[in-house]
Amino acid sequence: MTFDASQTAVVTYRNGIVESTHRAHIAVVNANGKMLHAFNDPHRLTLVRSAAKPAQALAIIATGALERFGFDDGDLALMCGSNSSEARHIERARSMLAKVGVDESAMRCGGHAPLSDAVWRDWIKRGFEPTPACSNCSGKHVGMLAAARAMGASIDDYHAAGHPLQLRVKHTVAEVCDLPDDGVQWGIDGCNLPTPAFPLDRLARLYAKLAHAADGDAKDARGQALAHIYRAMTTHPELVAGEQRFCTTLMRAFGGALVGKVGADGSYAIGVRKNALKNADEAIGIAVKVEDGNVTALYAIVAAVLQQLDIGTPEQRAALRAFDRPPIRNTMGVETGYLEVRGDLLKP
Repeated sequence: MTFDASQTAVVTYRNGIVESTHRAHIAVVNANGKMLHAFNDPHRLTLVRSAAKPAQALAIIATGALERFGFDDGDLALMCGSNSSEARHIERARSMLAKVGVDESAMRCGGHAPLSDAVWRDWIKRGFEPTPACSNCSGKHVGMLAAARAMGASIDDYHAAGHPLQLRVKHTVAEVCDLPDDGVQWGIDGCNLPTPAFPLDRLARLYAKLAHAADGDAKDARGQALAHIYRAMTTHPELVAGEQRFCTTLMRAFGGALVGKVGADGSYAIGVRKNALKNADEAIGIAVKVEDGNVTALYAIVAAVLQQLDIGTPEQRAALRAFDRPPIRNTMGVETGYLEVRGDLLKP
């Protein structure tokens, strides 16, 4: 079997036989958007899905909702996260609802199976039926309810594309990515909120700005808000994802040196502070999109990019070992294959 090696980032083997290949695109930029490294099409129009949550949270912060309703850094981290529906996530979402003075019926997302296999097994055992507060996007929804209320706008349709809050979110997302409003396209996400699509390198630029702000290099109100988001996510990585999830494992391992967030269907973004980089005087952003949406391939690519850019220590990168070349096992636990990332993902 042959494949286009110029576009393939990951190959899966079974007994030495190529079983599947995964195309990907990568962009690495600085906070000003200068392209530092790329693989395939770094400008691919990408529905970034939940990787956009920090930008959406930026719009929430601008309404004054955090101060009005007494949200802390853990609450902000949940707004930026795709949580595993663990008990602590559900409890925090309900606590946030109480701060706003609304109940779950106001949330315009549905319950669904959790992202955590352990939580799913527990729910099945207990016959538990998930409610809106169990959504992996619960934090974002409660944050937007709070923002709509802080704006004096209706909360009944806070999720609708034409709602004043969503118009503000759309402008904020475009602006922080250095795009005109019409430079961002919008769809509807799995959680029923608008979700943006823009060039992949602009996602990398967003995360570079988060890391740049965390370095203290942004002094305006927006820079301070970006630094606040970075601090919340890296201080509470367990609220951004959950136990044994890649985002939580990554941010715990790097101890505040970087922020990372997954987006559904194969997108990922990382912002790296300058002190975690070798011979660099500014923060960088990394964005990855896997064409077929394979998350196993995505995490392996992200781990490989960190390795190839020599980000962090060997001990920090070792924390990602379960993701960087995961074995394939059958139902009897027999290893039948493995996933391999090509060795030259980046070029200047």
